[in-house]
Amino acid sequence: MSLKKIAIFGKGGFGREVHMLIEQINQFELTWEFIGFFDDSKPEGGAINGQPYLGGLSELNDFKEELCLVIAVGNPATKSAILDRILNKKITYPILIHPTVLVGNRQFVAIGEGTIICAGSIITVNIEIGKHVILNLACTVGHDTIIEDFCAFMPHVSISGEVLVRKDVYVGTGASIINQVEIGENTTVGAGSVVTKSLPKDCVAVGIPAKPIKFK
Repeated sequence: MSLKKIAIFGKGGFGREVHMLIEQINQFELTWEFIGFFDDSKPEGGAINGQPYLGGLSELNDFKEELCLVIAVGNPATKSAILDRILNKKITYPILIHPTVLVGNRQFVAIGEGTIICAGSIITVNIEIGKHVILNLACTVGHDTIIEDFCAFMPHVSISGEVLVRKDVYVGTGASIINQVEIGENTTVGAGSVVTKSLPKDCVAVGIPAKPIKFK
């Protein structure tokens, strides 16, 4: 069986966790040939957890083979900016789903390219998840929810049904979003917050219930 070459852009903590995710997918079903990390900052010692450092964006754009790439960056704006600078047409962006993730009937769940869904998460039914979304460890997404592109949810975020999350939203660890609310574009929800009412775009919201404390 021919394995697909895969690399990670981002050598930080989440990048190393994504490498772990790739290894665990391979333990379940051998799929990927991991070739190393790209990052614009060279690591000390020239390797990341024993894996090769392959260079920065320049080297990535010059890469000559077909390559699946995971952008392992949590900040939505930073991830989007990195993607805009990747010009290599040989690069594609796979969907990575940990083997322990529970996904409802895939006929009624749409997941966009570049999305990462980490261990222990639950995706129920009639859900749309956009491109380059992160659902970190043990997140839950309820029915009829729409998550737009470049959103990032940290561990143990709970999203109830019929929620609309606009693009570039970042939700901190342990936050909860109750049913039938909308979170505006480019909004940040603080860790442990409980969203009980819709939030506007471009704000930082914290607390129980979550309220905007400043605008970006």
